[in-house]
Amino acid sequence: MCQNQARLTPKTNRGQICHSSHIKIEPIANYVQEFTDYFDNKVTAFEIATQHKKLTVTMISEVELITTANKNLNTAVISWEEARDFLAKPNTAQLLKISEFILPSQLTPIEEAYKDYALVSFLANANLIDACKDLMARIFHEFHYDPGFTTISTPLSVVFAQKRGVCQDFAHFALACLRSIGLAARYVSGYIETLPPEGEEKLEGADATHAWFALFVPDFGWVDFDPTNNILPSGQHVTLAVGRDFSDVTPLKGVVFGGGSQLLDVAVDMIRLE
Repeated sequence: MCQNQARLTPKTNRGQICHSSHIKIEPIANYVQEFTDYFDNKVTAFEIATQHKKLTVTMISEVELITTANKNLNTAVISWEEARDFLAKPNTAQLLKISEFILPSQLTPIEEAYKDYALVSFLANANLIDACKDLMARIFHEFHYDPGFTTISTPLSVVFAQKRGVCQDFAHFALACLRSIGLAARYVSGYIETLPPEGEEKLEGADATHAWFALFVPDFGWVDFDPTNNILPSGQHVTLAVGRDFSDVTPLKGVVFGGGSQLLDVAVDMIRLE
């Protein structure tokens, strides 16, 4: 018997449109309900009341990526101090909700060391977007991608000290840096399309679950940054959910009643229809 929540339905936002999405659960669930959580993520809650040795959850979605979402980003001319001061005095319900992403979370504590690291990029009167690009690039060049080094329980202080981790760790570290200087930033979970070398066919299942972060830019909105690849996502990233950190957006989580061990296997395929 198990009870689960799945955050696997792609969002519709400025950078993408989810045209359709269908979830298949095996064995067939006895109870299924969909709802929208606090962060406007679509959640599928389900329960399987019978004994089972294997659970398979498959989500098939059609998503249109809007590659021009950031075409006017160069018009967002604001210093990071102006953005910080703007967010420090939220005067609408929308700004109040955005300002919540300045606060620390369980997986992204605010420490003086993270603030010091951030301020190397966020110099006095620096442009907000340019400074965040610099922070992203520094994480990309100074941290080593090491899939075997961390788990979800590895403290961020260890990631920072050893300069090692995976996309989830790099996103969490960037969030801690940005929040430490009073900026609003959120965790983003999704998928990234893996492009094969020129002349070679794409392997089935080669795409992967991924994580990055988004920065709130006044008078523009949320802008995504991918520190694992040192790029602003456009054309290869599909967003599933957003939150304060990974704990808010876990693709599939729940409880299982019964004994024995368990093994998780995840596969992602992104197929272009153009």
